[in-house]
Parts: sequence; structure tokens; C-alpha cells
Amino acid sequence: MKTDVPRPIRLENYRPPEFLIDTVELNFTLDPTRTRVMSRLQMRPNPDAAKKGQPLSLDGETLELGEVKLDGKKLEPGEYQVTDRHLILPRVPQKPFTLEIETFVNPEANKALQGLYRSRGIYCTQCEPEGFRRITYFVDRPDVLAVYTTRIEADAEEAPVLLSNGNPVERGTIDGGKRHYAVWKDPFPKPSYLFALVGGNLSAVTSTFRT
Repeated sequence: MKTDVPRPIRLENYRPPEFLIDTVELNFTLDPTRTRVMSRLQMRPNPDAAKKGQPLSLDGETLELGEVKLDGKKLEPGEYQVTDRHLILPRVPQKPFTLEIETFVNPEANKALQGLYRSRGIYCTQCEPEGFRRITYFVDRPDVLAVYTTRIEADAEEAPVLLSNGNPVERGTIDGGKRHYAVWKDPFPKPSYLFALVGGNLSAVTSTFRT
């Protein structure tokens, strides 16, 4: 049951994002109670931002944070700050950089139906309007457009069908066939609220019509 009340966002308060994200690589290891999400973000300062040299503040809610890496270097807890709604990096390069973040979420316990949740044995996502921040830390706003590549790994019996945005570019099995994975690539830049993932035992109904 959804209980969160959306916060009003007024046009008069709009400010350009201080950082942009060009590409997003997501790696999901699906588990009913502890799904691991690895994100790799290619980021850069926004030349149109009102202020330069600001800390990087990423949106995030109900997340368990694992590791954070900046340009391949693992950050220590004192090099970033975690609040109920944000992951803040006080110092980031004022040029393009790579940010890697490990988070864990509990789809089974997610009753808000925002972000990644599990319903009747099927993994689903709901990212509109601000659900992506319940999957990983991100600049979760509609004016940040990025190209997404998504790898999904799951138990082959529990979730034989793995779907995400874009086109399937790779599939395979691991662990002797007990687990499998699928890689999806969406070549068109999109906001985070359009991200989608489905994993489960799905079926298709097909038919032929002649007119």
C-alpha cells in the first residue's frame, strides 16, 4: 500500500542540475530479500549549473550502502556522508569522472511499491515519479538523461524471464545452469523515472489474425 505523500515541486524553484550523467551501467543480482545493485555512472559537471564546485548530492531512500568508488578508488566512510535521503560526496573532480556504487535492497519487504519490489513472485519496478532513488543513489530528476545498460542475474527457476529497457544484447547461464543472466541496452537517453525491470515466471500469449 502506498503511503508516501509526494512533495510539491514548483517551476519557480527550478535550478539546473549541478551534475549530469551520460551513461549508466546497472548490474542486478536478484534475491527476494537482499538484491545487490551495482551502478557505474559516467558523470560530469553541468556547465549550465548556477554554482560551480558544489558537492555531489545523490538521491537515495531505504537503501543499504555497500561500497563507493570514485574513478576506481574505494572511498572510506569519512569521504562521504549518508543521510535518510542523500549520499553526499563533498569533493569530486570538476571534469568527467566515474562513480561506482553498491547498494542492497529488499524487494519482498517493499510495500511502498516504489523502486524494486516483488509481487506474487515477480520482480517489478515502479520508478515514476521518484522511485529510482529506492534502487540506487542517483541524480533522480527528469532533466538528467542518460543511456542505460542493464545486466540482470537471477535464479533460473525462480525468474526464467528477465526484461529491461531497450534491446537484449547478451544472455547466458552460470553456476551450472542454476542461474542465468540477460543484458539489455537502451541506446536512447532517458530519465531515471522511465527505467523498468521485470523478472519472473512470465508467459506469452500469441495468435495470428488474417484481415
